[in-house]
Amino acid sequence: MSERATQTRAASAVQRCIIPECNSAYGVQERIYVCSRCGGPLEIQCRLETCGDADALRKRWAERAGSNDPRDRSGVWRYRELLPFDESVPIVTLMEGNTPLYDAPRSAEYCGLQGLRVKHLGCNPTGSFKDAGMTTAVTQAALLGARTVVCASTGNTAASLAAYAARAGMQCAIIVPQGQITAAKLAQSMDYGAAVLEIEGNFDEAMRLVQELADDASIYLANSINPYRVEGQKTVAFELLQQCGWKLPQHVAVPGGNMGNSSALAKGFDELLRLRLIDRLPRLHVIQAEGSAPVARMFSEMAKNRAAENGSELPDYLAPVEHPQTLATAIKIGSPISWRKSLRGVLRSGGSVLAVSEQEIADAKAIIGRDGIGCEPASATTVAGIRRMIASGDIGRSDSVVAVLTGHVLKDPDYVNRYHHGTLALGSAAPIAGAFANPPERVAAKKSAILESIERRTQSRERMPRAKN
Repeated sequence: MSERATQTRAASAVQRCIIPECNSAYGVQERIYVCSRCGGPLEIQCRLETCGDADALRKRWAERAGSNDPRDRSGVWRYRELLPFDESVPIVTLMEGNTPLYDAPRSAEYCGLQGLRVKHLGCNPTGSFKDAGMTTAVTQAALLGARTVVCASTGNTAASLAAYAARAGMQCAIIVPQGQITAAKLAQSMDYGAAVLEIEGNFDEAMRLVQELADDASIYLANSINPYRVEGQKTVAFELLQQCGWKLPQHVAVPGGNMGNSSALAKGFDELLRLRLIDRLPRLHVIQAEGSAPVARMFSEMAKNRAAENGSELPDYLAPVEHPQTLATAIKIGSPISWRKSLRGVLRSGGSVLAVSEQEIADAKAIIGRDGIGCEPASATTVAGIRRMIASGDIGRSDSVVAVLTGHVLKDPDYVNRYHHGTLALGSAAPIAGAFANPPERVAAKKSAILESIERRTQSRERMPRAKN
């Protein structure tokens, strides 16, 4: 792509309503989050035909990985041909992206797979996948002259927005449900200088409030209802395929909370297909927690009498979960704002949406830890979901599968401690009996006692639970 084409990228992009009957278009500089005509979700469309051929793009992106230019060092802005910004735009970046793709042999065996890879977005600067979208959202906020950026959050969005707002020198306010955010995530937001505003109620009520605040011209909303968030997060699909040597996995599993991340991955894969960088879509699977699974419930009903296999026809309404319940607080959302985009992507890819139990999440999280990787609870829904799909035959044991991990293990250390001490419980339910519980052991200060403990643990490791074949 020529330099001139890059510089006029924003001029050739539009914000478009995804509801086919509406299809309204708006300029990329309009401060708008939903369609003003029908209230439908918006997404940004760029003229992909100006990006150049597939081989040239692969080569250019590979070369940038060795560059010291700030745009190239970012795992988001490296793929700027597919972003709706001019080349001259000052970007707000913390060198996000560049997250690892690990082999996870113990998790693979637990699931019943021959092999499993995990894309760990928790290795971003603030410890979650949110950073990939926040760099583009805050860059756009600065371009529009916003004084304050706001979000509703279960923790990770708040931490990310607070960091990027601090980087940009902007004021940040986060609305969170009181007593429902982990101490680690709140600590990040406070340290980055955000105004932490706690309300009585859940995330969905916080989301309603920030949408009302967004009517103020000085305030910019940074939740995934904002299409610029999705633009940054879609680059995870580009980086993943580059790390896979452009050999497309058959399945990609991602946690489902507010559904922005799955929406972004679906958009990224779709753009790669349209650019002929891949020749098909991977099957996209979204995994929710059973107590907070409105989209999984809808998908199950649709599967009984599916009206559209390609996502061209979507339900008009999602029945929310009024009081969502899960220990995986990052996905404790009963009325996800991006459900239409996510469900459209799942249907187009031939994927699925399913829910897993608290027990399944907890044990999957522990087995990911045994691979030396670790993650926050919500991330582990992917491995739990993959295990269930192996058992049902929806995924073959020799299929190529990537599980997306969205948050760092230190996002919720209290969950880890309670699991291993046998005190992890949801509400008044009985504590979860962890299959891989590993509590501390008090031993005598003697060599013999230590050796005895080591031997006992060695034998215990050999008896670790395996996947049921």
